[in-house]
Amino acid sequence: MLSFFSIKAQMPIIVTEDSLKIGNNLFPGILVIIPEVEYAITVSNWIKLLESGSRSKVVTENGEMTIFGARLKDFTDYPQINVYSTLLDKDSLLYLGVVFELKKDQYIERSTGEPDLARAKNFLFNFAKKQYIELAEGQLKVEENKLKVLEKELGSLERDETGMKKSGSSYEKNLTAEKENLTSLNNDLISLSASIEQHRGDLARMTTGTEKDEKVAYIKDLDKQKKKTLKSVTKTENRISKYQREIAKIKTSIPKNDVSQSKSQDQISAQEEIVQKFTDKLNMIKEFR
Repeated sequence: MLSFFSIKAQMPIIVTEDSLKIGNNLFPGILVIIPEVEYAITVSNWIKLLESGSRSKVVTENGEMTIFGARLKDFTDYPQINVYSTLLDKDSLLYLGVVFELKKDQYIERSTGEPDLARAKNFLFNFAKKQYIELAEGQLKVEENKLKVLEKELGSLERDETGMKKSGSSYEKNLTAEKENLTSLNNDLISLSASIEQHRGDLARMTTGTEKDEKVAYIKDLDKQKKKTLKSVTKTENRISKYQREIAKIKTSIPKNDVSQSKSQDQISAQEEIVQKFTDKLNMIKEFR
């Protein structure tokens, strides 16, 4: 007869009485079926549980685990118990078969008393439930970490967009100032060119003397101012071109960023559903009775 220590679930933990073959003989025992958990982790935890509180060690031979004189806290009426067990991995299920020998040739089974049998079943169920919970917690953690990565990526995209908009606003402001500066410089060039032309005309009509020498010097100074202003015009035009390129790049990048954010949000929504499923799974396992 099967005993289901779980709420109604797709993959419950099953505990049942069964005859188990240890060596060449059959003994009355208990079989617990644990879904999904890994063999190596489970067998390690099972051995640790059997050896805890005892100086005895588990001996494994031909896939059979034996410990003599185990001290199990769930069996306080029996200071020492011999435990024989096997663990098989089949179709994503682990089959843990256990024989409890209370004293020589006296085993836990229905005929020797319901209380001991119930205690043994509960002992095995709690072990199996702990393994299943740890598995589900690990699965949930993996999915939560995936969600954190996606949320981090979205946060990075959002910060990139904020930075681009801030830079774009700064570039627009600088572009306006440089255009105003260019207009002023061009006006200065017009004024300087006109002044140079006028003074050269005056120079052509002057006779040799101090006044003419001063005029030549003045015109040279105006030429220097003009050359300096031309350089400033070139630099300003270069800055204007740079700001225009950066603004154009941002105007192209922001829509791409928005698309990436939308995809990232969809991925987050999908991953949140997965996390919720694993949360529900974990909570369901915790409710197993």
